[in-house]
Amino acid sequence: MSQNFKMIAKTLFGLEEVLEEELKNLGAMDVEKGVRMVSFKGDQGFMYKANMMLRTAIRILKPIHSFKARNEVDLYDGIYQMDWSQYLTPHDTLAVNATVSSQYFNHSQYIALKTKDAIVDQLREKHGRRPDVDTKQPDLRISVHINDQTVDVSLDSSGDPLYKRGYRDQTNEAPINEVLAAGIILLSGWDQRSTFIDPMCGSGTIAIEAAMIGANIAPNINRKEFGFQKWPDFDNQLFEDIQASCLKKIRGFDGKIIARDADGFTVEKAIENVKNANLEDFVSVEKGDFFRDSQSAQAFLLFNPPYDERLEINMEEFYKEIGDTLKSRYAGSTAWMITGNLEALKHVGLRPSRRIKLFNGKLEARLVKYEMYRGSKKASKQES
Repeated sequence: MSQNFKMIAKTLFGLEEVLEEELKNLGAMDVEKGVRMVSFKGDQGFMYKANMMLRTAIRILKPIHSFKARNEVDLYDGIYQMDWSQYLTPHDTLAVNATVSSQYFNHSQYIALKTKDAIVDQLREKHGRRPDVDTKQPDLRISVHINDQTVDVSLDSSGDPLYKRGYRDQTNEAPINEVLAAGIILLSGWDQRSTFIDPMCGSGTIAIEAAMIGANIAPNINRKEFGFQKWPDFDNQLFEDIQASCLKKIRGFDGKIIARDADGFTVEKAIENVKNANLEDFVSVEKGDFFRDSQSAQAFLLFNPPYDERLEINMEEFYKEIGDTLKSRYAGSTAWMITGNLEALKHVGLRPSRRIKLFNGKLEARLVKYEMYRGSKKASKQES
């Protein structure tokens, strides 16, 4: 029986509760929520499963050592004293990522460099040869986090961040991160039965993530590689068993998911991404202008409108038109919208029933909910 150990799932600000719930539903033990992270316990198989199935995790880290340091000599010595031959050979490649919140250290790249120096120096001392650095496809990714004097060293089991699902052409303009897209769908409480419409779909990410949620498809089932597959203790049979288990959990989904955009080239990109994700049976991609088409529906809308001031549109008028269109064409619907333009949001002209603070990259954003009642809110409540 494989032993349980502590792990840390990193996430985006505002998605901690969603990730906590995901981990509990997956069967994690000792789940504890933090800021942009949730810690938990599980065995090796659970680590494989967490990487494959968690929708709102960016990375799964496996802590291996902790020590105190107040200067670069302490840091170097602490790293050097670890037995790195457990994790890599001189023929392997490595990459180090560091995050710092400390009065003693203030430069994360320097911390990463000193950590790398200590590791390669130790292995060269032992074997007469040192491993090389490869920041893109290393055999081992190491994460160092310094909080004041405490240095936590972890192995990154994910490799590339988990939002890289593998279905999307990364060249699209300003696409929403897949983890954020899944997170806002889970935050919205979509019942997975109502018709789901993204009327400004861009690369199709929100609709694709909704389809995977509706059909219970593991978000990283099609991923080519995880970091743990290069570890010395990788168990390929266990990994294949977990993959098979994930495939068995896929369920039929009768709901309707529509991805719509006014730009023909963008629609082609969304169609391509839906095809890459093998979700043509679940997602309909259409060309359509949210403001000018005659389509109206009682549906569940969730979208990420443009909010970059560099675009050649008047943001205040654009957001006012969003509010007017929702009022005139989507009575009886629920609409959720995420935007990083907090000033333009004031011009929608509707009172949100919920506002959730999130970050889209480094940009502070709001996820807002509008309940589009037929007639007045008071009349709607009397009817029901």
